[in-house]
Amino acid sequence: MAAVVRGKAETLALRRRLLSDSCRLFYPEDPIKIVRGQGQYLYDEEGAEYLDCINNVAHVGHCHPVVVRAAHGQNQMLNTNSRYLHDNIVDYAQRLSETLPEKLCVFYFLNSGSEANDLALRLARQYTGHWDVVVLDHAYHGHLSSLIDISPYKFRDLDGQKEWVHVAPLPDTYRGLYREDHPNPAGAYASEVQHVVNSVQEKGRKIAAFFVESLPSVAGQIIPPAGYFPKVAEHIHRAGGLFVADEIQVGFGRVGKHFWAFQLQGEDFVPDIVTMGKSIGNGHPVACVATTQAVARAFEATGVEYFNTFGGSPVSCAVGLAVLDVLEKEQLRAHAASVGSVLMELLQQQKAKHPIIGDVRGIGLFIGVDLIKDTATRTPATEEANYVVSRLKENYILLSTDGPGRNVLKFKPPMCFSVDNARHVVAKMDTILTAP
Repeated sequence: MAAVVRGKAETLALRRRLLSDSCRLFYPEDPIKIVRGQGQYLYDEEGAEYLDCINNVAHVGHCHPVVVRAAHGQNQMLNTNSRYLHDNIVDYAQRLSETLPEKLCVFYFLNSGSEANDLALRLARQYTGHWDVVVLDHAYHGHLSSLIDISPYKFRDLDGQKEWVHVAPLPDTYRGLYREDHPNPAGAYASEVQHVVNSVQEKGRKIAAFFVESLPSVAGQIIPPAGYFPKVAEHIHRAGGLFVADEIQVGFGRVGKHFWAFQLQGEDFVPDIVTMGKSIGNGHPVACVATTQAVARAFEATGVEYFNTFGGSPVSCAVGLAVLDVLEKEQLRAHAASVGSVLMELLQQQKAKHPIIGDVRGIGLFIGVDLIKDTATRTPATEEANYVVSRLKENYILLSTDGPGRNVLKFKPPMCFSVDNARHVVAKMDTILTAP
């Protein structure tokens, strides 16, 4: 059957009739109808080319031919569940294990980052025998009910904070409690977690886990100070809990310097559980949880099987292996480091030129540009950030905002994003910020 070809207006009308308004579009006042992608570019129904600066799901580039061929080839042979022996799932687990600390050696495969974090929560509770969770302010860990409950970014607009959820301050050194002039922000923010733990224990409750995005994303592209995670882990472990590193937004070499963002906290730091999603499958629904033998054995002791209908299927694992192949062959981790360094330098130059840019922070191809109304109060420039995003769209550049004030321009492009792309985007930003 030939594909149906509709105009943008007709597609929009059908969407509004058939889909919930909760399923929102980018640029709702004037949405883009995207029909094709290649590399770091997206194309609308009229053939216009947009530079994609935000799609960290298409990790190695939209429709990468190696990934597409891997999915198609395996689909032609077999796609079934993981209850049958198959080489792909063990090959993939082996390849992932080579990127992680030796202690993280047991793998569960799933379909989404939300499923991964939900399983991590189950693992932590089973291992510790405890129930409560400590999270960071403004955190987001997924859309399942269990994860909305541990995501202040969401629960504050819904049913509020559950009694078993405890929120620690975001380790934001630009607009948080302890800023860039503090002599030891890592220790100070870790002490705040200790205060939360103490408060929990005084109530007779027990900590199962500390959940944290290795680089908090929706909170505003935050880079936690080095040394924060190890100190927090000490406090959490002393309370009998586990440390869960959520790498769903930032893993697989995006930070450039390391394969995993939690490794920015020190070569000796090892979480108890690591969750993965989004970039792991380059757009194919793949996710993973990695943990220790001890945690896995405790989960097995329940006698209850863990089965995921589509998780770890031959096609999903073929896709995952192909993504790892591309990352290695095209040296995309080194590429992210070099291009990200150029982009950071260009943005720092814009900060020196435009007072509206209060902070530029990031590493590799994970960068935030914090727009402010004034330097004294650092009030979020929300309207101005939205204006910049809208004007960039008019220039065929796709960018968006994050942070509690929706004022942080976020860069999380496909890893093939180039130096020329970086220069192009920053030049357009400069023009927009310079205009009266």
